[in-house]
Amino acid sequence: MRQPPSIDAWGGGGFRVAGVWRPGSLLIVDDQPRDWAVTALADLTPASFAEVFAAQGTVEFVLLGVGLANALPPRPVRDALKAAGVGLEFMSTEAAARTYNVLASEGRRMAAALIAV
Repeated sequence: MRQPPSIDAWGGGGFRVAGVWRPGSLLIVDDQPRDWAVTALADLTPASFAEVFAAQGTVEFVLLGVGLANALPPRPVRDALKAAGVGLEFMSTEAAARTYNVLASEGRRMAAALIAV
């Protein structure tokens, strides 16, 4: 049975995931939280999602937290995800963290890519 980690808190430059503080941005793929080198929406490239592409077939879509305010991700990122057959939902990091918890509890197969705020 899947045990996706919960995002307990966010802000202050990081996230508390399943009770453990993780400084910096966060990527969750296959229910495994890991550090993510992206620090700003402008830094995003298709290569930022290499682990998502590697998990192809187990990820329906990427839930992208873009920072403090919602903004459109760069076109090359949108195009690369679309070409790989991976959906993209983007919103502020706070909204994405809340949405992740709801969708994970529903058993959705997604990746969460959250830029720290």
